[in-house]
Amino acid sequence: MPSTPPPAPHGGRSALSPTARAIAARCEGRVNELARHMARESFERLPGYRELPTDVKDVEVAATVRHGLRLFLQRVRDGGDGSGDYRLFRERAAQRADERMPLHTLLRSHSTGVHVLWQALRDETGAGEEGALLELVDLLLRGQEAVIGAVAESYLDERAVLLAEHREHHRSLVRGLLDGSLPPARAFEELGLEGPTLVVHLHTPDAPGGGASAVTERRRVRRVQAVLDRTFEAGAASLLGADGGQVIVPRGTEDPGGARSCEELAVRLRQVCGDGVRVAALTAATAPEVPAAARTAARIVQVARACGHPAGLHRMEDVLLEYHLSRQDESSDRIAALLDPIGDRPELVETLRVHIELRHDRRGTAHRLGLHPNTVDNRLARIAELTGLDIASPRGNALALAALLLRGDAPR
Repeated sequence: MPSTPPPAPHGGRSALSPTARAIAARCEGRVNELARHMARESFERLPGYRELPTDVKDVEVAATVRHGLRLFLQRVRDGGDGSGDYRLFRERAAQRADERMPLHTLLRSHSTGVHVLWQALRDETGAGEEGALLELVDLLLRGQEAVIGAVAESYLDERAVLLAEHREHHRSLVRGLLDGSLPPARAFEELGLEGPTLVVHLHTPDAPGGGASAVTERRRVRRVQAVLDRTFEAGAASLLGADGGQVIVPRGTEDPGGARSCEELAVRLRQVCGDGVRVAALTAATAPEVPAAARTAARIVQVARACGHPAGLHRMEDVLLEYHLSRQDESSDRIAALLDPIGDRPELVETLRVHIELRHDRRGTAHRLGLHPNTVDNRLARIAELTGLDIASPRGNALALAALLLRGDAPR
C-alpha cells in the first residue's frame, strides 16, 4: 500500500517541478487499475495474504490502496498539509492486528505498494524527465517512513490491547475454576484444556527492601508470564500476583509428572525474580480435580517454607511428615492452642516462625527481622516461658511447627 509524504516545507507547498507534477498527473487515471493490480496480484506473494477473505482483498485492501495512491497524487498536485492522512492506515492496521495478520506481512504490503507506485511513475516518465522522476521518488520514500511508523504503532497497540484482554479473560476463567464460581467443564473448554493437566503453584520472593511499587509488581508479573510461556509451549493459563500464583497447563506426554518442566521453570524464574523462588506441581486427571490439586500444591510450598527447605522445586515426598502434621484432625485444635499464650504478641509469633524457617539460625533470624541477635534470644526465651515449648528439642520444634501451620501463621 503506497506511502504518503509528510507535510511539505515552505508554507505547506510542494517544491516539486512542473515536470514532476505532470508525471504524477499521468498516473491519476490509473488509480483504480493499480489498486486492483496490487490487491489481486502484487500482494498475493506475501505470506498469509492468500488466506484473507476475497471481500477483504477486493474491498478493504483495494480501498486502502486507492486512498494511498490518491493521497500521494494529491500531495504532489497541491502540497496539502496532510492533516489526518494516516487515519485510514491506522484503522486498517488495527483490523489486521485483530485478524492476526503477521506484522511483517502488513509492513511488506506497504513496501510492495510503494514499489508498484514507483513502477507506475517510471512507466509514465519520458525521455529527459529522469530528474523529475527522482523528485517524486524522494517524496515517496520520505513519506514511507511516516506511514510505516503509524501502521506499526497502531498494529502493536491493538495487539497489546487484545493480548491484555485475552490474559484477563484467562485469569477470570482460572479464578472461577479455582474458587468454584465456574463449572469446571466450562472453564476447561474456554481455556482450551482437556484431559490431565499440570497444576503448578509458584512462590516468588519479596522485592529487595520490602514493598514494591504497582509498576514494579506489574512488570514482575509480565516477566513471570513470559517465563511461563517460554517453558510451557502448549500454553499456560495463570492467575498471578506479585508473590506468585497458580498455573494450569496441559500435561506433556514426555514429562507426565512435570518434574523436568518445573525444574526448568524454577531455574528460569530465579533469573527473573532472584533466589527464593519455590515451585510445586501436581497432576489433576480431570477438571473437577484442579481446585484440590491447586490447594495441595500451595500447601506444599507453604510447608516447605515453614520448615526452612531450600528454595526450588518441592514435591510432596520432601515434606511428607510436616505436611501430615499440618492436616486438620481431632487433635488439631489442641495443638494449635499451644501458641495461644503468644497469640496477641505478633512479634513473638513472627520470631518463632522465622526462627523455625531458618532452621534455628539466630543470626539469620536477627538479620531477617532487623533485630540484634540478643533480642532474638530474649524473644525465644519469652516464647518458651509463655508456651512451655522447648523448640530446641525435636519434639518441641515439631509441635511449634505444627501449631504454626494449623493456625495459619506459617509463611504463605
